[in-house]
Amino acid sequence: MNIVQEEERRVAGKAPKPAKPRRTGAQSIPRWAYVLFAVLAVLVLLRSFQRGVGMPRTAQVPVRPVTAAKVITKDVPVYLDEIGTCAAYETVQVQAQVSGQIIGRHFQDGADVKKGDLLFTIDPRPFQATLDQAKAQAALDQATLKRQEDLRARKVISQQDYDTAVANAHKSQAAAEAAQVNLDFCYIKSPINGRIGLRNVDVGNLVGPSTPPLVTIQGLDPIYTDFTVAENDLPLVRKYLGGPNVKVQTYLPDGSITPRTGDLYFIDNAVQPGSGTVRARGVTPNPDRALWPSEFVRVRFILDVLKNAALVPSQAVQVSQSGPFVFVVKPDNTVDLRPVKPGQRQEGDFTVIESGVKPGETVVVTGQLALAPGAKIAPQPHVDQTPDSQQAAPSKSAM
Repeated sequence: MNIVQEEERRVAGKAPKPAKPRRTGAQSIPRWAYVLFAVLAVLVLLRSFQRGVGMPRTAQVPVRPVTAAKVITKDVPVYLDEIGTCAAYETVQVQAQVSGQIIGRHFQDGADVKKGDLLFTIDPRPFQATLDQAKAQAALDQATLKRQEDLRARKVISQQDYDTAVANAHKSQAAAEAAQVNLDFCYIKSPINGRIGLRNVDVGNLVGPSTPPLVTIQGLDPIYTDFTVAENDLPLVRKYLGGPNVKVQTYLPDGSITPRTGDLYFIDNAVQPGSGTVRARGVTPNPDRALWPSEFVRVRFILDVLKNAALVPSQAVQVSQSGPFVFVVKPDNTVDLRPVKPGQRQEGDFTVIESGVKPGETVVVTGQLALAPGAKIAPQPHVDQTPDSQQAAPSKSAM
């Protein structure tokens, strides 16, 4: 058995090996395809080389157009902006002092009147008669007193009779003066300069001390400006209160009048519960009657004046995650990012810079979005096109 198995192994080793079957999906790449690929590669490299020769060897940094302005110095106020109302400087309700019938009205409703102008006339005839009677009695008593003096000089009458004559003379003289006062009350005159309101009575009405006021007169020049100060601003107000630069500036929200500067007249001694504010009042000149009682106004409470403060256009101040900053223009027309400490906004849309820049330096006003430290710029002078800050509502900035 071993000889037979050995012979079979020998015959199997000499038998030819079966050929591996070819994959039906594979195809041979012709030689001309390799040649075409090589030619195309050479053409692409040649075109790329030609483009590279036409371009500049070093890319130029773009110059950014911006507007710039110099840091200026100016005396500016330290202020608080508030909302207020106007109130009449004087308010008088004209009342009849004597009873009688009105026989004359001598004014036009809503007209300006001066102190001493005649407003109403009450029928004076009863009071004139009373005055004449009192004057006659006073004359009689004076004559009696003169006779008593002659008799007393001759020691004919007693001291008591003489004293009675003196008292009667004084009494009748006082009655005559009182009658004259009542007669004068028949001619009701304006006690102040101001603007008269709508009358409450007409000619023919019977009036007296107990009747309602005949008319109301309000003094409008000067005029009060009433406003409030927030509780949080009280430490700042107390710091400057009583100083020579404390003023109250009043103007209308639409900017139709020039701001008017007056003096601080009153500030309350307690914080109002619930509102957290303190009442204050200023006296404002109003010669043209442009401000009216109960009218809403804007108030700038000026506390002090900063001397030689550094100012830049408000647009120059930008804010990042690190805080406020400005771009300062260097002599080679590149920019430097400079952190700053801004103060209050001022008239003309300027902002006070408390620290970070120096007077005379140039800062970028517009075009900051495309800038980075060291960027090259082409600066142009900045032209302020914003309206007057007094016409717009100035915002209250933190000190």
